[in-house]
Amino acid sequence: MKLSEILSGISDLKAKGNVDIDIANIAYDSRKVTPESLFVAVTGYDSDGHDYIQEAIQRGAAAILLENVNKIRDIVLPEDVTFIVTTNTRYALAIASCNFYKNPSRRFKLIGVTGTKGKTTTTYMIKTLLEAQNKKVGLIGTIENYIGEESLGESERTTPESLELQRMFAQMVEEKVEYVVMEVSSQALKLNRVAGCHFDVGVFTNFSKEHISQKEHSDMEEYFNSKMKLFEMCQMGFINIDDFRGARVKREAKCQVKTYGIDNTCDLLAKDITITNIGVDFKAKLTDKNERIKVDIPGRFSVYNSLAAISVALYYGCSPEIIKTALETIKIPGRSELVPNKKELSIMIDYAHSPESLENILQAVKTYTKGRVIVVFGCGGDRDKTKRPIMGEIAGRIADYSIVTSDNPRTEDPEAITKDIEEGISKTKGKYEVIVDRTQAIEKAISMANKKDIVILAGKGHEPYQEINHQKYPFDERIIVKDIINNMK
Repeated sequence: MKLSEILSGISDLKAKGNVDIDIANIAYDSRKVTPESLFVAVTGYDSDGHDYIQEAIQRGAAAILLENVNKIRDIVLPEDVTFIVTTNTRYALAIASCNFYKNPSRRFKLIGVTGTKGKTTTTYMIKTLLEAQNKKVGLIGTIENYIGEESLGESERTTPESLELQRMFAQMVEEKVEYVVMEVSSQALKLNRVAGCHFDVGVFTNFSKEHISQKEHSDMEEYFNSKMKLFEMCQMGFINIDDFRGARVKREAKCQVKTYGIDNTCDLLAKDITITNIGVDFKAKLTDKNERIKVDIPGRFSVYNSLAAISVALYYGCSPEIIKTALETIKIPGRSELVPNKKELSIMIDYAHSPESLENILQAVKTYTKGRVIVVFGCGGDRDKTKRPIMGEIAGRIADYSIVTSDNPRTEDPEAITKDIEEGISKTKGKYEVIVDRTQAIEKAISMANKKDIVILAGKGHEPYQEINHQKYPFDERIIVKDIINNMK
């Protein structure tokens, strides 16, 4: 493809060299540059692509797209390499990727789900409901990326970088996918990873304090405004009107809007709700009458996630009967996931890693557990530190026993993280201890549990790894639980 075609739609371009050259590849990682590549120099939190321009040239880059000209003042610029300057290379990378892959998101129905919590569960539900209607569906999200039942591999992040995203979209077009449902993180919206995407539907699940840090969002308003970008890009929005920001989303959205909820007047209302240890059931008007709906995922949040998925499914003409049947069988990896074991202990893995999600899962199991609620949890490193004592306070207030441990410490000292959590939990009357090693923490929880108790392993959910100092180490809690129990006397 001609470089001029790839750059179409990107404003504020200043070029030095020939823009009519052929480009065979786009890369923002200099190690992936091949002859006839366009190298896009992207400034990140940990590294700056401008520092690798020389390497990209040596590897055969035919063109360089950059935003900081000061970074190339000491580089001898080859005459046969085209240099293009723009104001924002992240945005330019997204548009260039769309052009390079021939705008694949315009060739299927793209459904974006954003919100602090519930994105993963809601996307899986939507995928399940559409597939039950014999539609071919792609999924992009936190756990894995899929085309139908075919896995495209585990996800590195909730929403891929724009180049990888458009490459996956193009693959989905080749596979004749009709719908793609994807988690759209606030970071993806803020950093223009989804710029140029043609969203048919946007879903707002909820909004709460999360992702406030130096590497994410400066404050709650910026966090919210990032999420709102989705509703400037889609044709139809489905909004949780019970959320404290729901009314604002509805008011400020640039698209057509429909609402769902439990407590407030809305387009799709759940009533007569029953929550048990195995799931929820409720009534909702799918046609002209209320239908009883059952979902085997416990907690009030499961009702909201179900309503979001039902709203989308109805919008696309799915049969109410098929919707009901499909929801009854749905399972989400790492969400209220019970681990079968020979001791017949109730051991649940859940992705809860924010104050609100931890409170939701603890309160949900507290209502039906006959014995004690024992929770094992930590907080991620290089993330919002203010939530750590809050989560500690929540665990101490609700759980019968808490074991504070490590999650993904990343570049932080795990002991420093647990001390932050202790600030909150020590102010409660809750019983707790600190075991920094997560395997040992899980072992302790299991050893003290009986058949009436429930052990909740919170924070990691689907993640099969721990991240320590930029390295990922295998850590699948399902395997760890089974190994611990198999070695018990």
